[in-house]
Amino acid sequence: MTVTVADWGATLLSAEVPLADGSLRRPLLGCAKLEDYARQAAFLGASVGRYANRIGHSRFPLDGQVVNVTPSNDAGHQLHGGPEGFDKRRWRIVRADEQEVLFALTSPDGDQGFPGTLQATAHYRLTDDNRIAITYRATVDQPCPVNMTNHVYFNLDGEQSDVRQHQLQILAQRYLPVESDGIPDGELKDVANTSFDFRQPKTIAADFLADADQQKVKGYDHAFLLDAKGDASQPAAQVWSQDGKLQMTVYTSAPALQFYSGNYLGGTPSQTTEPYADWQGLALESEFLPGFAEPSAMAAAGLCITSGPGVCQPDGISVYRPIIASALHQGALLFVPALLSAASFFSNLLYFPSPKDKKITCVLQAPYTAPLFSLWLGISIAVRQITAI
Repeated sequence: MTVTVADWGATLLSAEVPLADGSLRRPLLGCAKLEDYARQAAFLGASVGRYANRIGHSRFPLDGQVVNVTPSNDAGHQLHGGPEGFDKRRWRIVRADEQEVLFALTSPDGDQGFPGTLQATAHYRLTDDNRIAITYRATVDQPCPVNMTNHVYFNLDGEQSDVRQHQLQILAQRYLPVESDGIPDGELKDVANTSFDFRQPKTIAADFLADADQQKVKGYDHAFLLDAKGDASQPAAQVWSQDGKLQMTVYTSAPALQFYSGNYLGGTPSQTTEPYADWQGLALESEFLPGFAEPSAMAAAGLCITSGPGVCQPDGISVYRPIIASALHQGALLFVPALLSAASFFSNLLYFPSPKDKKITCVLQAPYTAPLFSLWLGISIAVRQITAI
């Protein structure tokens, strides 16, 4: 297995997953040229912060005051931390050895309108049992909401194909409707008898654009309040490739999962000469429900607010782990959970089996004014064979 990350946006660039037939599949969306990551607006594989998802009208209440943050679009809302969010920064490399790369970023007081100086880290670690662990930590010296995530896109068929033919299951009873600009309309809805009912697996295409809540945003771009309620041992979602050769199950201790069906991917640079089209990748972002009320309501929802130095990113784990599947899914890859100690951080993990040597390649970017990248650092990892169940 080979995984590639870059310091621009502390981005997960690619992963090559060996299938049961010995072929390799690349289930993550990405760009062919590294400089395209600085130009694209889809947040491909990027570390997103300070605040993932949307802040309506770019303002929120905090300690009796209204905080105004930098808008991201003409509608006046902020998306994924602002127009110069963490995905648009060159993170510094703290350390890199045979198993890990640790990126760090300082976000100064007032950055994109947020209060307090924030210190963030993104930790990519490849373990001997084929885990890619992505861990986010943050501290801030003033009260501030923090909601970091990784915006990786999946196409489990490993090509530029329509992900609406993937099967999807989301274990959630309620979802959050949004207006046409993506801002929540305020009330959670029951998924029963709606196109948002993924409690049983179905193709994304089955009820695509079937009601007004989807039609407003060209498909699915909604947060689901998970049944797991932060229990990372319980599955949150499952995805199956159209060809049945790859399956993914998501586990997270975050309260919500944002399912985005790639409604506005069109024109995004791809790994080929043809740009991505709409609906060729899906994102499952583990995070908090978007939208702001009073700080007390935010705290009740699990959103971290701190009045002094300390870890601000709430506890959380997202797990993606494939192993060779059982007879029930012959020839497929099945993702199963792993146990972690979660102490005031948010993690995403990708697990891949490989009969060959594993490698994590860290791409160090040259100064962003230059079109070239200065160094490729190959890191070899020991192998542990995973056999069929």
